[in-house]
Amino acid sequence: MKLAIAQLNPTVGDLTGNGQQILAAACRAAEQGAQLLLTPELSLCGYPPRDLLLRPGFIQQSQTVLTQVAQDLPPGLAALVGVAQSNPGAQQKGEKPLYNSMALLENGTIKALFHKRLLPTYDVFDEDRYFESGTQPNHFFLADGNQSLHIGVTICEDLWNEDGFWGQRAYEVNPTAEVVAVGVDLVVNLSASPFTVGKQMLREKMITHAARQHSCPIVYVNQVGSNDDLIFDGCSVAMDRQGAVVSRSRGFETALQVVDYDMAQRDLQPAAMAPLLDTPEAEIWSALVLGVKDYSQKCGFTKAVVGLSGGIDSALVVAIAAAALGPDHVLGVLMPSPYSSDHSISDAEKLAHNLGISTQTLPIGDLMASYDNTFHDFFAGTDPGVTEENLQSRIRGNLLMAIANKFGHLLLSTGNKSEMAVGYCTLYGDMNGGLAVIADVPKTKVYNLCHWLNHSIQNKLPLGLIEPTGQAEIIPNNILTKPPSAELRPGQVDQDSLPAYDILDDILERLIQHHQSTTDIVAAGHDPNVVKRIVHLLTRAEFKRRQAPPVLKVTDRAFGLGWRMPIASKWST
Repeated sequence: MKLAIAQLNPTVGDLTGNGQQILAAACRAAEQGAQLLLTPELSLCGYPPRDLLLRPGFIQQSQTVLTQVAQDLPPGLAALVGVAQSNPGAQQKGEKPLYNSMALLENGTIKALFHKRLLPTYDVFDEDRYFESGTQPNHFFLADGNQSLHIGVTICEDLWNEDGFWGQRAYEVNPTAEVVAVGVDLVVNLSASPFTVGKQMLREKMITHAARQHSCPIVYVNQVGSNDDLIFDGCSVAMDRQGAVVSRSRGFETALQVVDYDMAQRDLQPAAMAPLLDTPEAEIWSALVLGVKDYSQKCGFTKAVVGLSGGIDSALVVAIAAAALGPDHVLGVLMPSPYSSDHSISDAEKLAHNLGISTQTLPIGDLMASYDNTFHDFFAGTDPGVTEENLQSRIRGNLLMAIANKFGHLLLSTGNKSEMAVGYCTLYGDMNGGLAVIADVPKTKVYNLCHWLNHSIQNKLPLGLIEPTGQAEIIPNNILTKPPSAELRPGQVDQDSLPAYDILDDILERLIQHHQSTTDIVAAGHDPNVVKRIVHLLTRAEFKRRQAPPVLKVTDRAFGLGWRMPIASKWST
């Protein structure tokens, strides 16, 4: 029996378009002799649909399109399609109005519906807001001539409750164990599992454990692509009953992979095996390129604009943009002030040349003088300081937004996670934009990515849409070696205001990722006064983060939907 794994990239809300994607995959699967097509969680509406689920018309249209997909499937092919399904009588029963379901489509009809059992509410997930939990083990028989395959169906989180792997249970029931107990031959898991660095290795270890624990092969199907701030890496995988990987789809791209279940051996047979990306930098680069590409296309943008300062953050962002959209679709804007160094301009120009993007130079000295003149009487008797420095950033932000508005470009903001964490950024200035590309990438990791990028170019490694051209570098060496600076006053560097970035990033990781107390962080060897100051800055900058553009998520604790901190708060430890 052949099963086709459809690693799809749906657009949230594009019911007709997503349905056509499913049907296109179904046609390819039928051509390869598959009997069953597997698609990701909520594949018809895209994940996460969020409050679109509250609109009755959205649910009704989903059912209409689902019915049409069932009728249009190739003969002899069944399919599992993810859909939000109404919960009849929910109001009378005091239940949520919907189920997160997989619809079994066969012979032109919706033959069965299987409801997700475990509904996550941590990090970016809020499924209990919309869905009622399923209560029964999900399984069915797939017939082919004189033989049939007994398949257990689990949906995403249903697979993530193996207490033997985690050391504890997060939920009362274990849906995988329950479907195995009814005697299935195979378990499928249909997922929309967002990317974070290193997550695929964790997934495969977990699935290996489950396959061995239950002596049952498992096919894991994951969504790919980016929707808003979430990136989905795909990396769909199949394990035999011994927990060995027998198939893996390539990450960060759509794919259709057919795996064969041997009825005699009662196990999956080896199929195509894409390699895992071998470094965190390769994973993050691939994720961010996909994130920018999909966000742009799904929001209707074809071109992007980036402010080029000659610094490392804007260098990384513009390189990602060039890979995602193509160099011809990226504009770099240089906005030198009287405080800008000559090397900042030359470094930005060299970077643009290396990437093959066009640039525009808009000096801001006269605009700064105009602001100074406007505020001359009002600010009389005060000393110049942060206010005047921030005006430079806001002038640049206004210019970039004007270009974005005038030409319909997507403005990409360039702030990193370290800056976002401590508020070393300016509202309505460098925080302007439609997408915060690297706001989940700490400053030290920004440097690592840029060094990795140059190394990859030098060794002719694939870099998404950037093709090695024989040049020695993408990021000019001077950008990598000079002290980071916003150049808001003569001789200014970031370390005038912040600890060294290796110290800052370690403190922030302990605070943000690991929820350590100040006592724990000091015990790890950090200066108590520095830790106290960073905690204060992190708390104080919450109002800025609340107004930031969407942040592409690459860690398990990003400044986005999963970060739910109060703005008005006196708590700090």
